[in-house]
Amino acid sequence: MATPSIEGAIQRRGLMMVISSPSGAGKSTIARLLLEDKEMDLSLSISVTTRARRPSEIEGVHYHFISVREFERLRDSNALIEWAEVHGNFYGTLRETAENALAEGRDMLFDIDWQGADQLQEKMPADVVSIFILPPTMRELQQRLNRRAEDTPAVIETRLHNARFEIEKWSKYDYIVINEDLNRSYASVKAIVSAERLRRDRRPGLFEFVQGLLEEEP
Repeated sequence: MATPSIEGAIQRRGLMMVISSPSGAGKSTIARLLLEDKEMDLSLSISVTTRARRPSEIEGVHYHFISVREFERLRDSNALIEWAEVHGNFYGTLRETAENALAEGRDMLFDIDWQGADQLQEKMPADVVSIFILPPTMRELQQRLNRRAEDTPAVIETRLHNARFEIEKWSKYDYIVINEDLNRSYASVKAIVSAERLRRDRRPGLFEFVQGLLEEEP
């Protein structure tokens, strides 16, 4: 049995890892790799939404599906730390869920757009780490969208148009990763997570640990 590490025993506040990008730049792929990587130990933030549940989706796993009236009640009572309307449907993050996870030292991954990231950074700036994924070129972005073969040419054109608007928001983020090579980009994101977990202001348990060091006899 492995001996528990001193690092792992020090009390730490969780963080909110936000990843955004224009469609096709690689955000969803990197987010999936993070969630599958047991070493990273990240959990996906489960949003509430008014969108109808798809046959392949599970309540409480993909989303919490609620009515528009319930969503409006949550929004108006400040129970959501971020929300947005996308294609006529509402999406949001429950404040209680996020705050409980952070207090327990659990790290949450947010696969959201710049609107949600902006709200999180405004309301909980000390807890948010934001990463924006850029494509190496707009031509490569278009080729990736074409290779996905999921959208019509008209939809791809709309996504490219929207991408330029989203890319203009890059300076709002803490870190920028240019996704030219997926393996290198993923390694960069993992390094960011590891470094942010070591920040002094996220580790209240360090006060007790350092005090113990000072009182310890050699």
